[in-house]
Amino acid sequence: MARKDITMTAAEITTFLTEGAKVLQVATLDRRGAPHQAPMWFTMDDGKIVFRSFTKSQKIVNLVRDPRLSVLVEAGDSYAELQGVMIQGTATLVTDPEYVLKIYDRLAARYPMVGKEPVEMDEESLENAFGRFAPKNTAVIVEPIRTTTWDHTKLGGAY
Repeated sequence: MARKDITMTAAEITTFLTEGAKVLQVATLDRRGAPHQAPMWFTMDDGKIVFRSFTKSQKIVNLVRDPRLSVLVEAGDSYAELQGVMIQGTATLVTDPEYVLKIYDRLAARYPMVGKEPVEMDEESLENAFGRFAPKNTAVIVEPIRTTTWDHTKLGGAY
């Protein structure tokens, strides 16, 4: 008997990335070509994964040199619960402080960046909290080349 299809639809991918797991594993290539992996918080912009990091961080230095990257978001504690989205692609780097501040705003609404809970911020609060950091950061838009997904919940508890 053929195995059930466990791939996610486009709608399922969007739901998983916006409402599911919240840690993005980012893999870049260092100067020797070895993988450099780091967990990041992320958001979505125009259907693409976006994260930010200090411009001098190793992952950004790597992406300036070589824009290829792989990202992974996964969830589940047992085999029957495993879900994930892996994207191999390239990075579009954005250093515009206004765009970076927009990403900070979306991240603060999703993660506890300014307290114990995520918060919606007005422009003044956003500027006060992150304005001084925005010029020192680079936003990374993940441009997908290949997307692989899995959703073991579709197996209905079977192996």
